[in-house]
Amino acid sequence: MRKLALSAAFAALLAGPALATELTIEVAGEGANGTIVIDMADDVAPQHVAQIAKLAKEGAYDGVVFHRVIDGFMAQTGDVQYGKLGGDMRRAGMGGSDLPDLKAEFSDLPFERGVVGMARSQNPDSANSQFFIMFAPGYFLNGQYTVVGHVVKGMDVVDKIKRGQGQNGAVIGKPDVMTKVTVSE
Repeated sequence: MRKLALSAAFAALLAGPALATELTIEVAGEGANGTIVIDMADDVAPQHVAQIAKLAKEGAYDGVVFHRVIDGFMAQTGDVQYGKLGGDMRRAGMGGSDLPDLKAEFSDLPFERGVVGMARSQNPDSANSQFFIMFAPGYFLNGQYTVVGHVVKGMDVVDKIKRGQGQNGAVIGKPDVMTKVTVSE
């Protein structure tokens, strides 16, 4: 019954009117080339969406790589401190931004294919700038990570993001990069 309720909540989010904030990501690289559009869940995670929007408006995400990509699971990006293309990729994924970490905004929305969630450390209140896009459902994340939106255009681009290796999904060589990230409200 709980799974049915979660699916209904996610379906309502998808079927509802367009959310106020939309994130557009231009991606380039060895794997993916194209545009990803994400409807941000301002009503579900307002503080997280506001932080992502602020960073996007400042251009902080431009040139940031997809540093952790696990086939059949997710693609992670958004390390504006250490994840810039041309930087020391061994540190990518360890940083955040100059903005404060955020208190968790967990919801009942399930981690379905195309859902965007905030990355964090073991501390639930440690999300900052990094986020991930799901390749496939990951229900074990439900209620453990903040859902910030879902892909409405460009899942074909997401599916082509260069995969990493090993259990941690570290990308070897030149990772795919978010060349330009814009936000509209």
